[in-house]
Amino acid sequence: MAQIAVVPGSFDPVTLGHLDVIGRAARLFDEVHVLVVHNPDKQPAMFAAADRVRLIQQSLTETGVADTVRVGEWTSGLLVDYCRRVGAGVLVKGVRSGEDVAYETPMAIMNRHLADVETVFLLPEASRAHVSSSLIRQVATLGGDVTPYVPRAVADALAEHLGH
Repeated sequence: MAQIAVVPGSFDPVTLGHLDVIGRAARLFDEVHVLVVHNPDKQPAMFAAADRVRLIQQSLTETGVADTVRVGEWTSGLLVDYCRRVGAGVLVKGVRSGEDVAYETPMAIMNRHLADVETVFLLPEASRAHVSSSLIRQVATLGGDVTPYVPRAVADALAEHLGH
C-alpha cells in the first residue's frame, strides 16, 4: 500500500523553503498532496487560493520536484477529513524554530486523536530557515528583492500584483 502524505499550508506565497520541505516529503513518501488550506488567522490573503495552487504547480515544475506531488485546495472542514478522503496517514509540516513546533504540536496531537493521522516535522535547509510567507509579502510590498527566497513564478506574480 502506498504511503500518502499531505503537506498543508496557506502558501501565500510559496517560498523556496516550502519547496524544500515538499521535495523532502516527496523523497520520503510514495505520494504527496500539497494542500492550500484556509487559515482564518491569516486574513486577508494576498493571492486567491486558486492562484496559490497555480503558483505552487508552476514552482514545482520550475524547481524539478517529483511528479508524485499533487496540488489542490481545501477550503472547509477538517484537514483530517481530506486525509481520510485520499487515504493519507501522515501530515508533513515544515518547522523553522521552536516557536513553530510549539504552535504545531497541539494540532498534531488533535489530528492524531481525531483520525489517527501522524504529523512529521521537517526542517528546511538552514539557509531558508528564516524565510516565511509573511516576511516575503512584507519585503515585496516595500519594494525589496525577494528573488533569493522564492521561485521565479512567484517573484513575477508578486511584482505584477504589487505593480512593481
